[in-house]
Amino acid sequence: MSIDSVAAFFATNAPDIAVERYATSTATVALAAEALGVEPGQIAKTLSLRQGDDVVLLVARGDARLDNRKYKDRFGQKARMLGFEEVERETGHPVGGVCPFGLARPLRVFCDVSLRDFDVVYPAAGAPDAAVRMTPDRLALLTNAEWVDVV
Repeated sequence: MSIDSVAAFFATNAPDIAVERYATSTATVALAAEALGVEPGQIAKTLSLRQGDDVVLLVARGDARLDNRKYKDRFGQKARMLGFEEVERETGHPVGGVCPFGLARPLRVFCDVSLRDFDVVYPAAGAPDAAVRMTPDRLALLTNAEWVDVV
């Protein structure tokens, strides 16, 4: 169902963007970069984080690490990743396919400025063998994301 909700999201909001399926797994940054033939930084990884009672998504370049000081300065709390078992329940997407599109319910989305290091990025598309291709600004526009600097 998850990849179907992503495909439906794009059919409604950006019909020019196609969900691509791959013969090999794209569940990790390294696997996705290899399958797509791009550098790891171009993979737009989506982190699922808890902020108080809320869940938010942070999309950043694939080879970046969360900077705990920057995150705390921006959000006023430590970064707390969702547990493995919580991810699909909260986002509607399985681990390895988490993306900010076609979510189970509306969630706030943040895009890290590190994505702007590339003209094109590749977020997952709701399954551990699927991705989409777009510019960082289009990603932020489609998800109503706020730009932050936390990696």
